[in-house]
Amino acid sequence: MTMQQQVFDVAIVGCGPSGVVAAGLLGQAGLSVYVCDRLKEVYEIPRAIALDHEIMRVFQQLGVADAVAPFCEPFTPSEYFGVDGQLIRRMTMVAPPYPQGYTPSMVFTQPAVEKVLRERVAQMPNVVMDLGVEMTAVSQDAEGVSLSIRAGEDKSVRARYAIACDGGSSTVRTRLDMPLEDLDFDEPWLVVDVLVNERGLAKLPPVSVQYCEPERPCTLVIGPKNHRRWEISLKPGEDPREVATDDATWRLLSRWLTPDDGQLWRQASYRFHALVAQDWRKGRVFLAGDAAHMQPPFLGQGMCQGIRDAANLSWKLAAVLRGEVVGASAEQLLDSYGIERKAHVRELTSRIKHVGAVICERDPAKARERDASMLAQCHGVVKDTPRQDILPRLETGLLAPQDHAARGSLFPQPWLLSAQGRQRMDAIAGNGWRLVLAPGQAVPASGLRVVALGTQDALETDGVAESWFQRHQCVAAIVRPDNYVYGVARAADGVQSLVREWMAELGAVEVCAA
Repeated sequence: MTMQQQVFDVAIVGCGPSGVVAAGLLGQAGLSVYVCDRLKEVYEIPRAIALDHEIMRVFQQLGVADAVAPFCEPFTPSEYFGVDGQLIRRMTMVAPPYPQGYTPSMVFTQPAVEKVLRERVAQMPNVVMDLGVEMTAVSQDAEGVSLSIRAGEDKSVRARYAIACDGGSSTVRTRLDMPLEDLDFDEPWLVVDVLVNERGLAKLPPVSVQYCEPERPCTLVIGPKNHRRWEISLKPGEDPREVATDDATWRLLSRWLTPDDGQLWRQASYRFHALVAQDWRKGRVFLAGDAAHMQPPFLGQGMCQGIRDAANLSWKLAAVLRGEVVGASAEQLLDSYGIERKAHVRELTSRIKHVGAVICERDPAKARERDASMLAQCHGVVKDTPRQDILPRLETGLLAPQDHAARGSLFPQPWLLSAQGRQRMDAIAGNGWRLVLAPGQAVPASGLRVVALGTQDALETDGVAESWFQRHQCVAAIVRPDNYVYGVARAADGVQSLVREWMAELGAVEVCAA
């Protein structure tokens, strides 16, 4: 059977970070996957520079965490300076022991990490990566989705479901008439990556900096090794194409460096937007990544959000396609993807815009008021604010019907001692549904994979999960395949009822697969 005639479980349009992670997770789940992209090679212009521990946990699931580690470094603190050069805010990371088993905030080199992800997916015999081709048409019926692919010769690909990961100008989203909602942010910026030499490094700050200056707000990020990233706002009337030329870019960088201090690696002008798709699903087609949302860059969450989309959707599609969840429950499970991710994206975008408003105030008088207000709130002593404190939990979707602060949060990944030695929890327990019990709790009959902390196979080394249970005043948590908390039991006598709620919610045939 040729590829033109083959029917896949899932077809993915776009092989950027969201698309390749979705392909990897679905392929790992045993599904047949087709993923295409119009570019043969990884996109080399300056894009994402930050990722976090939640994304590293997804990379761990894919088996690439060690392979991407050489291209990642801890994110330095970010210091915000006001109109008159005074410190007004400091963003840091949470203190160790780290809750997800990885450094909470990292900078990384995107092309190298994407290549690792593609190499991993290319090893999967059930995944077809079709690069250097163009998706020209999409249609669907009650049984599946058809894609027209323009390559050396035109062909058609058929799949039971499709995911559009084809970027902000998504052809799939446009063809299916899936509108975007404008969240009221639209600004032109220049993004510049420089490989700085020793002389240049000696001139630059030792931390990342947000220059909250009305004349020209800008950001300096310390990337891996000698990579430094500038994000520089453009003024009204400035030509985005002209400022992206080498000469104009060096003029904008002259505050920090000269051409003798390093090499321009790449630069590009962008319009930063805040947009979110009105609907994330249309029949058998789902939107993910930049096709579903775009947000300002101020907390480095753009790529992270796309990978969260992929992680959320992939296990739900796998559960439905493998017949683990059927009928009306299957449709509700697939609908929960857009419900959960849209609400999360909107809330995080709102928080990012608030950070952006601090950085981008153009009126000097209002900027001085901002500085005074921020300093007054901390009584003149700027305190560390961990970046992770900005991230919201899930508030709606496939969650237990309970009011508890832990519900919808990201469950920690402790280091555990077992017969195999010291390992992160997911390496021992897998990535399916899990019932995690605080130390001393009896193991119930649940149909779930159980992680009983404090037992011989799950001795915690740093107390991360144990302190989580104590802080949230609960003794058990049902953890979803994407590591979010479905619900908790406050006491031992509530564990069985929590499990019953979970089973009733899913109407599951078999949902405990890793």
